[in-house]
Amino acid sequence: MSFSSIKNMLEIIHPTIKDGWFHEISEMWPGQAMTLKVKKILHHEKSKYQDILIFESTNYGVVLVLDNVIQCTQRDEFAYQEMITHLALNSHPNPKKVLVIGGGDGGVLREVLKHDCIEEAILCDIDEAIIRLSKQYLVGMSVSYRHPKVKVYVRDGFRFLESYKDEFDVIITDSSDPEGPAESLFQKPYFKLLFEALKEGGIIATQEY
Repeated sequence: MSFSSIKNMLEIIHPTIKDGWFHEISEMWPGQAMTLKVKKILHHEKSKYQDILIFESTNYGVVLVLDNVIQCTQRDEFAYQEMITHLALNSHPNPKKVLVIGGGDGGVLREVLKHDCIEEAILCDIDEAIIRLSKQYLVGMSVSYRHPKVKVYVRDGFRFLESYKDEFDVIITDSSDPEGPAESLFQKPYFKLLFEALKEGGIIATQEY
């Protein structure tokens, strides 16, 4: 076996990958699984909050996986980003200030900035690694980080909201599933903070698992 072959084999060692296939099997989704053929692992690290895997698949382009759960694929991420963003923004008569909680990959932020009426878009994600790695590997999603209307905070979204009252026209929660760092974003106290941070007539959109 050549050195290059051995190197390629070592590159795809990860608990979710066996015989060149990524497998997502979760107790949250009993009776089903997601599998994708792995072309190449691009990055793997364990941040302060979660296990991060980024790989290139044969059919879906670059794939972002957090704690062994697929978050987005290059091929079809637009469907999720567009729906969670544009339904909320188009439901508001004149949205000017938008907050994104989570969404460190930048996809929702990209869609928000397609609305010319937006004057300020704030993104708050707890994990700097997601922002950093998305800029490197998910360039099409993270492009709006350079936009002059954007402000980025690396903080706990729950704690971040505690500082705001009657501030935002639209708040979009683009979180991972309700385990680990995102667990508090699915509980009643968080939704109370969302309500308090909205201006009158404001709109909330949130990821549902």
